[in-house]
Amino acid sequence: MKNRVIAVVGPTAAGKSDLGVALARALGGEVINADSMQLYRGMDIGTAKLTPDERQGVPHHLLDIWDVTQAANVADYQRLARAEIDRLHAAGRVPVLVGGSGLYVRAAIDPLEFPGTDPAVRARLEAELELRGPGALHARLAALDPAAAQLILPSNGRRIVRALEVVEITGRPFTASLPESGAAESVYDTVQIGVDVPRPVLDERIVRRVDRMWAAGLVDEVRALEAAGLREGRTASRALGYQQVLASFAGACTDEEARAETARATRRFARRQDSWFRRDGRVHWLTAQGAELTGRALTLLEEAVTA
Repeated sequence: MKNRVIAVVGPTAAGKSDLGVALARALGGEVINADSMQLYRGMDIGTAKLTPDERQGVPHHLLDIWDVTQAANVADYQRLARAEIDRLHAAGRVPVLVGGSGLYVRAAIDPLEFPGTDPAVRARLEAELELRGPGALHARLAALDPAAAQLILPSNGRRIVRALEVVEITGRPFTASLPESGAAESVYDTVQIGVDVPRPVLDERIVRRVDRMWAAGLVDEVRALEAAGLREGRTASRALGYQQVLASFAGACTDEEARAETARATRRFARRQDSWFRRDGRVHWLTAQGAELTGRALTLLEEAVTA
């Protein structure tokens, strides 16, 4: 396992976090978070962040590092994640990268380069987004970079703005900065393990998870974060659950409607996550639960060492 990275990926509620802990305990490793929303301080219940007890003594890195008012920056994450990987390798520990944010996983392990930003261009595009809505900007992106438009939902204004910004400041398609999915080249010797859960089972898990979040106090968590500036956070305010609860605070829906919409939106998001990782032929998919899943993953890793 020396100088290897293990990445545990897949859709939300599949069981990635528990498998990551189990593998780290078995292999003398430590977990590096690759969930973009778990980077934020205070966003605990709604992101299903493991509690200290659930981490079972395994050190976890890149949790709670950003304030909710800070916009997500995958280039910053790339720098931080690789620093943690290199530090763990130097210490003889196994980095276990765990999360369902596909671009963040690839930023850590693949040779992605992220173009800079231009504040003036970004401000102009964001003002246009506010005025015209994401649909009009998505149509423009489809004309300039059809491949990027296929990857980005027409409702995802933040990503549409970023793609248009890259096109404008580089003169190249946004997708030119992304290597082909499943490219063999990687920065590290990496084994990616995908946690595969049948869709009906996953949908049921998501509903139960959302119910647990409400019972655990998600509404109170969002209220506290709202006082800390959550509404001003371009990224954090759009997180699943948080966005819906904020809408209920504003009177746009009831609390029960917010809960139901969180479950629906999370199911849609899980399908997009699954599609993203399925495009990468390097991911080894495992269907099991609990100790059986851990055993299969360890067998896979042993086979990868001798291959």
